[in-house]
Amino acid sequence: MKDKNIIWLYLFLIATLLDLAFLVEGNYESRFFSKPFILLGLIIYFFQLSKPIRGTLLSKAILGALIFSWIGDILLLWENLFLYGLGSFLIAQGCYIIGFKVAQFNPGRIGKVNFVRTFILNLPIYFSGAFVFYLINLNLGALKIPVAIYTVVIVMMLTTARERFRNSSNVSFWQVFIGGCFFLISDALIALNKFYEYHQEWEVLIMGTYAIAQLLIVMGIRTHILNPTKK
Repeated sequence: MKDKNIIWLYLFLIATLLDLAFLVEGNYESRFFSKPFILLGLIIYFFQLSKPIRGTLLSKAILGALIFSWIGDILLLWENLFLYGLGSFLIAQGCYIIGFKVAQFNPGRIGKVNFVRTFILNLPIYFSGAFVFYLINLNLGALKIPVAIYTVVIVMMLTTARERFRNSSNVSFWQVFIGGCFFLISDALIALNKFYEYHQEWEVLIMGTYAIAQLLIVMGIRTHILNPTKK
């Protein structure tokens, strides 16, 4: 059956392509008309597709993550509102952590945890976050503590996505996990571009990886909603 809500994905795609085009041209003023519509399309799309689970913690968490990400997108259009944008994305990452915990076959089950194995599997993620923070540390100034907190939380987001392995369908796991990886890459590029060494061409990579991240996460949760139990 044809998905009648796909029109909202077209809005997401068109807004993303326009925003990337404005970045390539260096037309930053026009981004006020493109960037806010990127996540708006995804928000409406997820709101429509999540009707079967409306009111559940999963629906509220993912929708909250998208809305706070959207607010963060808008705030980051102004350089002097960077800290507020960071705070908005911090809340978004917290919502994603909750959503990823719930989007599993048996979210309430308490089982044995091999902490050593878990630490080793998460080590590349820990190292990536620590390495980026190490590079930008000296240039953070008053933002050192907020950025450190955000770094910890986004690393937690990605490790939570990884922990869904074998606790969700393979398709849902890989969509969410790869989306989380792109999110970490996008934020790492933002940090390096702002606090380490600026490269104008990186701005296209930042928005490109960010858009892919959000889309993959939404599609991964969509897959889980359609197949929430292990067969």
